[in-house]
Amino acid sequence: MTASNLTLVLHGPEIFDAGDVPFLRERLRPDRIIVAGVMARTAAEESGIPCEFIGLPPSMVIRELKGTVLLANHGKTPESGRIFGEIVASRLHPEPLCQLEASSKTFYVWNGGENDTISVIAGQTGYALRLVTTGKQARGAERTIRGCRPGEPVYVNGIVIGTATGPEVVVRSVLGRLEPVAGLMPKDHGILKLHRYNFTDLSRVWCKSGTLRTAGPGRGSRRNGPGHVILVDHCGHELYRRITPDTCGIVSIGDDTTAVCSHIASHLGVPVFGVIDGDGDGIVTGVFAAGSVIARAVHEKDDDIGADITGFIPEHSVEWDDFVKVLSDRLSGRVTLVYPAE
Repeated sequence: MTASNLTLVLHGPEIFDAGDVPFLRERLRPDRIIVAGVMARTAAEESGIPCEFIGLPPSMVIRELKGTVLLANHGKTPESGRIFGEIVASRLHPEPLCQLEASSKTFYVWNGGENDTISVIAGQTGYALRLVTTGKQARGAERTIRGCRPGEPVYVNGIVIGTATGPEVVVRSVLGRLEPVAGLMPKDHGILKLHRYNFTDLSRVWCKSGTLRTAGPGRGSRRNGPGHVILVDHCGHELYRRITPDTCGIVSIGDDTTAVCSHIASHLGVPVFGVIDGDGDGIVTGVFAAGSVIARAVHEKDDDIGADITGFIPEHSVEWDDFVKVLSDRLSGRVTLVYPAE
């Protein structure tokens, strides 16, 4: 027996990298598979499993769906997986949430969502069924990021703001600016970058700790011919919204932004010209498509060089190698060029 009108919403790359999706797909035979998040999309595309991609948080995706909806996740630990589910459930409250947490093989049913269909689905997966509750997520000027490991990076809206010193990091918003409260060794440069975006409701920002993806990306065949160059300045998680079949290359500003862009673009065969200054936090494995170049600042911050590059990105179609030569000449003396192995 399989549930009719069943949608599987997948979060995070680990659900693919750990091999959970083929198992769930075979057992549940969902009518739709939807991927939420950035790095999950990269892993999904590399897997070859047919999926729909919606670049929105899981709670927003689930809220618009009808029928039986299951959220599938594979947390870095069973506890962090449960915490993730609780956060999504609190955003959906009072509506229920059914969460398949692959890291612990647990089927969490949040806020009274149990019924005969859910019991059948739990039996098909072999996951342990647990009925749990949570309240509505409170709006406010303070946010607790749980499930952290000491020493791992913590980021808000894709920007690393520091390093966790304990299992919980507490931050607050004061007049639209982020301030650390507890559990964080702050990265002032990262917090300064974040202040480009004013926010007062921390319940709505994307917070995470640890690496974005533990597995390395695949490497696709390089795109040939002329195309357009896009600039990504410290917002690598927005790349999928901007990249098109006409993109011949990416100029990325910042160490972690370059790592994210290279990771996503590698399996698409799109080269990257990454401007860095050496303050990266290792949030993803750096693998680059053929034709990529790393430009490491000699005496400046990558922000300074990025500001000069902004107006230099051509609006017309170009050959990537020609553009790289012109840009490299323009930055001569300010950067050291490194050509990653292809």
